[in-house]
Amino acid sequence: MRWRRIARQVGRSVAVWAVSTATMLVLAGLLPDFRLQSADGDNVTTIALAAACGAGAFGILSAVVWPLLVRLLLLVPALVLGLLVFFLNGSLLLLALRVNPSGRGEAAPETAVIVAAVMSAVASATGGALAVRDDEAYRRRLHRLATRGRRAHPPCPTAPGLVCVQLDGVGHDVLTNAVREGLMPTVARWLASGGPTHQEPTHQEPAHQEPTHRLTPWRTDWSSQTGASQLGILHGSNFDVPAFRWYEKDRGEVMVCNRPTSAAELQRRAALRTRDDGLLAVDGASRGNLFSGGAGEQALVLSIATRRRGRDNRSRAGYFAYFSDPANAVRTALSFVAEVAREIGQSTRARLGRQRPRVGRGGLYPLVRAFATVVERDVVVAAVMGDMLAGRTAVYADLVAYDEVAHHSGPHGRDAEQVLRRLDRCLALLERVAEHAPRPYRIVVLSDHGQSPGETFRARYGLTLGDLVRAGCGLPVPRRAEQTHSGAEARAAVRAALRRPVEEKGEHHRPARRREPVVLASGNLGLISFPDVPHRMTKEEIDARHPALLTTLANHPGIGFLLVRSERHGGVVLGAHGAEIPLDRLDEEPGPLARFGPGAADAVRRTHSFPHTADIMVNSAYDPADGEVLAFEEQIGSHGGLGGAQSRPFLLSPVDLTPPAADGTEPVGAERIHRILRRWLDELNGPQVPLTPAAEEEEEGTEEERAA
Repeated sequence: MRWRRIARQVGRSVAVWAVSTATMLVLAGLLPDFRLQSADGDNVTTIALAAACGAGAFGILSAVVWPLLVRLLLLVPALVLGLLVFFLNGSLLLLALRVNPSGRGEAAPETAVIVAAVMSAVASATGGALAVRDDEAYRRRLHRLATRGRRAHPPCPTAPGLVCVQLDGVGHDVLTNAVREGLMPTVARWLASGGPTHQEPTHQEPAHQEPTHRLTPWRTDWSSQTGASQLGILHGSNFDVPAFRWYEKDRGEVMVCNRPTSAAELQRRAALRTRDDGLLAVDGASRGNLFSGGAGEQALVLSIATRRRGRDNRSRAGYFAYFSDPANAVRTALSFVAEVAREIGQSTRARLGRQRPRVGRGGLYPLVRAFATVVERDVVVAAVMGDMLAGRTAVYADLVAYDEVAHHSGPHGRDAEQVLRRLDRCLALLERVAEHAPRPYRIVVLSDHGQSPGETFRARYGLTLGDLVRAGCGLPVPRRAEQTHSGAEARAAVRAALRRPVEEKGEHHRPARRREPVVLASGNLGLISFPDVPHRMTKEEIDARHPALLTTLANHPGIGFLLVRSERHGGVVLGAHGAEIPLDRLDEEPGPLARFGPGAADAVRRTHSFPHTADIMVNSAYDPADGEVLAFEEQIGSHGGLGGAQSRPFLLSPVDLTPPAADGTEPVGAERIHRILRRWLDELNGPQVPLTPAAEEEEEGTEEERAA
């Protein structure tokens, strides 16, 4: 049957060539600066021959030269590569016209860019449409997309593999609402919830479908953010991660989960604590994550972004796998521009309509949003497709699009709903690719946290948490409250893609004045540390040094409760009107924690046990009636602390895997999710391995240093 495959391939190539030739003829007729004939004029046959030669030359150059250019440009920041796409594609067209055997054809440089973009898109659409009708060709096409350069493939096991897709920031309530309103028909079909189906049932198919997946909510730790959740999910431990950013007195530095150096250190600590490489240690792939999970194949992984590129660091390989197809590059670049325009239009409409609550969406934010919702999404999904078609055992991928948009537009806004529609289409695509994979796959969809709506602390009260702390300490307060930058994950992804891990304002390694408090924000969770005191201060020490500070904070209407260490009780929760409850009495007397729901006391007690918990942990106020919190950052959809939907993400798993919890209760904590996923891998015959001997020796050395 080999000759038949060759014949089909030749037929497809001829068809693409013919369509490209027709497209070039149409563009030559429409664009004044693009000609396929001599100045004296030519007959129709000569013009058609010039178009055919030009289209053929452009196709050959795109297939041969483009991958080489992209490989050379891997040294260029990924975002810059996206901006160079049009220029490079136009240059290839000018070169194709120059080497045209007919000797005819010329175009102005700016026109060449337009012609090349249209021809690449048309050729890709034609080739893809023809290949889809041939299952084997479709499979080979997708396989080449993300597996170029992989020299050897071991025999693919017949046991099912596991693909985990993380929809960053999508809470359980948001997902259920999206299914009910028809925004996510693929998920609705998996749950057989009565939502729109992926395709209309035929007379041969029953309209009713049995559910293929089950939906389970779970509760995060106090630190309800990607750093803590994903570290726990991928590496089995998020111990000593009290927030998104915190100050470590023993090192004199601020740790930030989306800073590459911090992510690498957190991953190292988790691996040493668990003595395990991670969830993806055996034939795994990590795509678009903060941490690697021990995977051998990595793309857009933040914890390796600062390393020098080598055989063990494939962080940028995903860009080559995707952009090596010029049609992909053009399509993503066009979508990027469209997304920037969409954000500018949406933010302008919100500003003119005086929408409340609202945060600033100017500056570089439109570019950051477009990167998260277009570039990162396209590259990650393409990489996962390649992983499935390569037959890898375990894949974990993070799509940050919803989280980034919801931070600035709100978790229930129209902008966020549009993102959910596109994410659902990504899931449908992965489901289709699984049909062509060399082994069966179980697709698990989950989130790392939700988002709670509400205006910012600064917008409500006209001052930041840092201003309030300075007032309580008797320090001068600036007349105008300074804006606290958002800590959204997409910003770190952009910085990593640009190879410029620039720190945000206020995230310097060491405070300028050691006696002044370091005040950090993680959504609606605030952390206050006194850098000149080497240990974690007690309530008694804080009262002696700043008698008004704790009272000022605890009685402020925008603050829900405080956690501080106590000489008498070990640790206490402080609230308004003098409430002071020891941690061991919170179950009987929850006090200010009562409105934060079940599990709040356990979450607070666990964070209290961390070595790097701040001197004062501050959780904003929470209104159970509307689910709103007050973010200490500039976000109207926030997460990071306790209160509302941010602490209740979801786990969507196939029904042929064992239930997440045997007793039917909600799983609690990211470490529990890690154990569930590991159990499913074991069920699917995906064993994991312990740490390497070198890592074990490093752990032994660390223990000896601690003992000394």
